[in-house]
Amino acid sequence: MSALSNRYTELVGIDYPIVQEGLGPFTTAKIAAAVSQAGGLGTISMPGMPEDLSQGVRTLRSHIEQCAEATDKPFAVNLPVGVDHDGRVLPFTDAYIRGVLEARDSDDALRKQLTVLTTSAGFPGDYCAMIKDAGLFHQHKVGSTRQARKAEAAGVDVVLAAGFEMGGHAPASRMHTYVLVPNITESVSVPVLLTGGARDGRGLAAALALGADGVALGTRFIVSEENEDWHPHYLQAILEATEGEDVAFNGVYGPCRGLRNEASRSLLESEASGGVDEGEKIQSMQRAQSTGDTENGLVLAGQVASSINEVIRISEFVPQMAAEAVGIIEQLAGSLRK
Repeated sequence: MSALSNRYTELVGIDYPIVQEGLGPFTTAKIAAAVSQAGGLGTISMPGMPEDLSQGVRTLRSHIEQCAEATDKPFAVNLPVGVDHDGRVLPFTDAYIRGVLEARDSDDALRKQLTVLTTSAGFPGDYCAMIKDAGLFHQHKVGSTRQARKAEAAGVDVVLAAGFEMGGHAPASRMHTYVLVPNITESVSVPVLLTGGARDGRGLAAALALGADGVALGTRFIVSEENEDWHPHYLQAILEATEGEDVAFNGVYGPCRGLRNEASRSLLESEASGGVDEGEKIQSMQRAQSTGDTENGLVLAGQVASSINEVIRISEFVPQMAAEAVGIIEQLAGSLRK
């Protein structure tokens, strides 16, 4: 048993309270498998919004199977549950959630590994009961205390408290983790994970001090040896980022954070004059990841990119991060005057 074992690690069956964030619309099967194998919780990400939803479901299923083949540990799937301007659930949301449930139903071995479904970008509503009835642990990402309470009341098992400094789609509340996390931890009884700004054991120790049960990291895991599916230029762009080189713009579901480049500048200018099609935004995000065009494609990354200056090996990083957090907590406890 890890020194950091707590109610969250026991709930989802992992060694360390370290989770890989959803990183859609990109493939994260190799990252997810590596994080899970190292004792954390890896996450398969939403693969995009193709016109052919059946093809999208098949792609998601292939990513799930790829992860399951690379590790025998538990892992999660992250799916946004956004709605359109009329409040209706977007078609791909329903297709992907049902695709995950069907994958588990058709494969006993997979059911034992794919044990967590994380929803984000909107209230999961009627899907809460569906997810729980399927035997999955349900994690939901929120950006405010009100949303956290609403999620808990709906039966969600774990809340991810998302700070505005995070990469990709960020909370519309624009609250940052240092204020948001303690607000949420003192308002709900379910486990809470901090997401946004964490990059090492110091962030994990801080999250625990704020009352959280663990952390979720996205940008940090992108820049890793195991991330062989993303173009190296994307990783290099994060390594070269400095403070102030990130920017928030309107994404598909609300605010989104990425690095400043021609793509983000063009998007901000287009928004001022009428907006950009959501499909074009997704394509721009995928362009940077798949082709390495980090100037004309949106490079999603959090403010923590300014602190990332090395490529990690996930198999070593996860246990080292946990050990660093333990060391910090022990050192602080030992320095207290009795």
